[in-house]
Amino acid sequence: MMPQTLTIAGSDSGGGAGIQADIKTFQELGVYSTSVITAVTAQNTLGVTGIYPVPVYGVREQLRAVGEDFQIAALKTGMLFDAAAIKETASAIRQYGWKNLVVDPVMIAKGGASLLQQEALEALKEHLLPLALVVTPNLPEAEAISGVSIYDETSRKRAAEKILSFGAASVVIKGGHAENLEVAEDYYLARNGEERLFRSPRINTSQTHGTGCTFAAALTAELAKGQPVESAICTAKQFIQAALSEELHIGAGHGPTNHAAYQAYVRRNGGVEHVQVIQ
Repeated sequence: MMPQTLTIAGSDSGGGAGIQADIKTFQELGVYSTSVITAVTAQNTLGVTGIYPVPVYGVREQLRAVGEDFQIAALKTGMLFDAAAIKETASAIRQYGWKNLVVDPVMIAKGGASLLQQEALEALKEHLLPLALVVTPNLPEAEAISGVSIYDETSRKRAAEKILSFGAASVVIKGGHAENLEVAEDYYLARNGEERLFRSPRINTSQTHGTGCTFAAALTAELAKGQPVESAICTAKQFIQAALSEELHIGAGHGPTNHAAYQAYVRRNGGVEHVQVIQ
């Protein structure tokens, strides 16, 4: 049976991030996708012009519909926006015994719009992070969650340790927002003390809309297929590397990544290279 996955996130009318990016990624990696929409956004490559949260009972009913009929092997959360949606999501995860949770703490859109209310951040730390197998913040998100300013390797590790203190099993702090580096370096730390660096060449492109969603979705897909966390992270990084390399040039702003690029790259080259794992 094809592994079944769930994405709990917002809808992106531009198609590059959120639910749309997740479903595209799941399809490309050979898993079946279910979804729970937490908010509808009006956005494109230039920015977000409107956010319309789904009422909490609507989120609850969607979660119930999925939980009563599907065998979810792995799931991810993206934009949850408010505390009520976070609490409802955490309750359903416990009720249905869903495992392999990837929490992508979506907070700020590429155009600068806030996608997470302040009280939602506290709910995220209290209710959702303790259930997470992997948390995937970028550098600004890691700082917001941990309260630690990240400016070097030591402070990055301190931020990761703080995030783990909220109960998550592991964290990947993505390095795409770092400046003046020739590589994109993602830092992994687990509660058992294991740590890794995942490095790939930095790609100079503005076609980056939805990179975080896509990375987390690829990670979720691989977990659903039974891959260990570190192997799943490596494939997710390879997936986003290919998606950034094959530019679509859609839209006038931060264009979407190419979700179809990974399979084409694998067929052409017999695999995706350029991801270095350092212990």
